[in-house]
Amino acid sequence: MLGAVSGPPPRFIVKTARPGTPRACPVTSQLIVLLSFLQASSLSGLAEALLSPPRLRPLFREFRRGVASGKRVPRGFPSSFTTLPEVDPPSRPPAATPLRQAPPTRLRPSGSPPPPLVVAPACIPVVAVLVPEAGSAESFPREEARLCSPVSGVPLRPARVSVSTCVRAPAVSSARPRGAIGGGAPGAPPPPMAAEIQPKPLTRKPILLQRMEGSQEVVNMAVIVPKEEGVISVSEDRTVRVWLKRDSGQYWPSIYHAMPSPCSCMSFNPETRRLSIGLDNGTISEFILSEDYNKMTSVKNYQAHQSRVTMILFVLELEWVLSTGQDKQFAWHCSESGQRLGGYRTSAVASGLQFDVETRHVFIGDHSGQVTILKLEQENCTLVTTFRGHTGGVTALCWDPVQRVLFSGSSDHSVIMWDIGGRKGTAIELQGHNDKVQALSYAQHTRQLISCGGDGGIVVWNMDVERQETPEWLDSDSCQKCDQPFFWNFKQMWDSKKIGLRQHHCRKCGKAVCGKCSSKRSSIPLMGFEFEVRVCDSCHEAITDEERAPTATFHDSKHNIVHVHFDATRGWLLTSGTDKVIKLWDMTPVVS
Repeated sequence: MLGAVSGPPPRFIVKTARPGTPRACPVTSQLIVLLSFLQASSLSGLAEALLSPPRLRPLFREFRRGVASGKRVPRGFPSSFTTLPEVDPPSRPPAATPLRQAPPTRLRPSGSPPPPLVVAPACIPVVAVLVPEAGSAESFPREEARLCSPVSGVPLRPARVSVSTCVRAPAVSSARPRGAIGGGAPGAPPPPMAAEIQPKPLTRKPILLQRMEGSQEVVNMAVIVPKEEGVISVSEDRTVRVWLKRDSGQYWPSIYHAMPSPCSCMSFNPETRRLSIGLDNGTISEFILSEDYNKMTSVKNYQAHQSRVTMILFVLELEWVLSTGQDKQFAWHCSESGQRLGGYRTSAVASGLQFDVETRHVFIGDHSGQVTILKLEQENCTLVTTFRGHTGGVTALCWDPVQRVLFSGSSDHSVIMWDIGGRKGTAIELQGHNDKVQALSYAQHTRQLISCGGDGGIVVWNMDVERQETPEWLDSDSCQKCDQPFFWNFKQMWDSKKIGLRQHHCRKCGKAVCGKCSSKRSSIPLMGFEFEVRVCDSCHEAITDEERAPTATFHDSKHNIVHVHFDATRGWLLTSGTDKVIKLWDMTPVVS
């Protein structure tokens, strides 16, 4: 136990640590300095009281033994800490030598001019330890410290620092104009910054405007009311709801109408405010909404199908109601008389329906992966052609009447763009989902496609770029790169005495290759592959960084989307999911 020191107050010399040397824990260093000061200034009782925590007592005891014996600082303490002198001070004061080879600090005689002021660069960390110095010619306050420059060893301007915070004393700088950066002698360059703060890049993503809950079952379809802050939704809980925005900013149902059967789909015409609802029992119910959207009046019912209605469209120009059902029937009715005008039987259950008013062509996508194009007349229809490109069922269709392009989404996680207007039979495949594609919407003014899937992803595709058609996969009995036989080519395997390999295909050139010749992966956005796919080694070397630049943005909606509706005038996107929630998004940051 160190005894109390009598006489004038001790003077404190601050030693600096070389930049880059290990530093002590700030809390431990401050406690050691404080306890050393208390024991050296006849406040040992308070020091013992502060040593009550069991972890600090052995730590300080080891430090004190090393100090009392005159040895080096025990292991675990930084080398920048100097040992405390003996209780009986020597006749000559010890010299304070910094770690760098700097001249020692000498005592200044009374009445001599002060040493020149040297400003420590702000980027050099200063670690200070208070050490009592005996035989001082001057008396300083207990909380006053002297700083030595880590470069030249010249004493710096005395700075008042608290004993409890002197472990890392701030660098002292001379007075400078407001707004000036750094310090130092006049004309000296500013010190380098210790760390450059990089601003976080701004990421564009959809903004969630509203979240509408309350449905007891899955919301199969929902649409935005144009020129109104309202939403119309149909659900499996047999309800039709019209949501209007209140003064509180929340959307609340202004219409809550119960139907005799679960609602599977709907079609809303804003000009006439006509709402057509497809039911699970095969019936199509037609309503007219009031101008304030607080009342809906039943008009007529259509016995359109024998089972669940899957899709429905109302064509105002022709006064037709188009529909598909699980009975594999496509039918169209006259909305004025309610009579059935014609029908067509599809090869599988239809799940997508689009119509071109100008040419009277209807596009039907079914679960077999086929897209059927029909030419409709007043009372009959003609089969034009069929498209096959998906390996899974078609789940969504979207038609662009301006560019005359048809988009089809499928359960095989892909979207295909069919260039019908070009009359070249071009089909561009887009790969960007990890689950089946559930809904599609096209922004004509920006030429961007919005696709939503069961994985909750919202993908915005830039269709204003020149895309390349995916090549057809070639068939071969051996690798078209190294001529190694595939496992079914027994003759070549016997002749070459080699084991057959598995066949793969390069997504860029379409050649049949083995696994050794196609070990690389790369994204090919211009061909629709936003994710990395298998390519042969030669194609991987030919793909440039510009060709790898993404052409789509990916966003997470946090729910399994089953239907979307896009309002191009306001840039709003409405998503309905299997979680019984409707979400309204502002897509202007990404669709622009």
